[in-house]
Amino acid sequence: MMEQLINDQKKLFPDLLEQMQRRYELLLKISLFGPIGRRGIVEQTGFAERYVRNEIDHLQSLQLIESTTKGVVVTEQGKDVLRDLLEFQNELTGISTLEKQLQQTLQVKKVIVVPGNSDENEFIKHALGREAVHYLKQMIDRDVTIAVTGGTTMAAVADAMIPFSNHHCLFVPARGGLGERVENQANTIVAKMAQAEKGYYNLLHVPDPLSETLYRSLLEENSLNETLQVIQQADIVLHGIGDALTMAQRRKTEQHVLEKLQKGNAVSEAFGYYFDADGQIVHKVRTFGIQLEDLTDINNVITVAGGKSKANAITSYMKQGKSDVLITDEAAALEILATKQ
Repeated sequence: MMEQLINDQKKLFPDLLEQMQRRYELLLKISLFGPIGRRGIVEQTGFAERYVRNEIDHLQSLQLIESTTKGVVVTEQGKDVLRDLLEFQNELTGISTLEKQLQQTLQVKKVIVVPGNSDENEFIKHALGREAVHYLKQMIDRDVTIAVTGGTTMAAVADAMIPFSNHHCLFVPARGGLGERVENQANTIVAKMAQAEKGYYNLLHVPDPLSETLYRSLLEENSLNETLQVIQQADIVLHGIGDALTMAQRRKTEQHVLEKLQKGNAVSEAFGYYFDADGQIVHKVRTFGIQLEDLTDINNVITVAGGKSKANAITSYMKQGKSDVLITDEAAALEILATKQ
């Protein structure tokens, strides 16, 4: 129905649709980058400076944006307009079609695609974070426990976090992570999420990876064992996907394991598992937290990963790991579909 309506409008009002799309893009860029000055808007959109100046005046007259000392920002009314027009714009730009194609290709229940390439623009990664938070806010209708992994994408989700509702959310790290950069550790991320959401959090002070001996020893600690049970029984899991070798090097993996990953053509990493292009497990490191088999009993597993460079890793993980929702960007989606042709 929406697709037919857009096709009819293109025939009757082609100029009007073009103007609407340009104005929507301008408002979206201000939302993503604001506060932002006129020159910054010109750089981000590629529109002529005179056009941008006139459009800023028009959007201000409509009370969709407002000026600050640091630049213009989108008002709450402007944010409502962006939300209301999202579905229409996604149909108009082909994003909706991309989501459906990716959903079928990867056999995932729901796909959300953000325009752009987070490899080239850090703000697109933050847009992924906002989409993840928006999706969570829509779906949460009771008290829930949310297990979260570490990484830069999850840090972007934490940056975008807002209060959900009157329901209480408990945020827990999906795995240990001492040794990572502090801002990317799961402990740091869940604490930040809980503070922004006005919820609660538990921390997990264990290294990652672990030796088998240390893992067994930690299981004997009652407090850690109780925390582990809470994590493994989470209602929602929110996680990213890493490039296999990049993650291994970042976690200071031993040389013989690196060689194993290279020999096994490891492509992706999640929850301590390394997968090849066919989704087969190449290597597993012992981690204290959620295991792959735990995901089977969790009804809401949300994967957030973007960037053209992550396309192979996303495809690799999706062949083996469970995910109910994929939130990614346009560049990754196009690359995944291109490699499937």
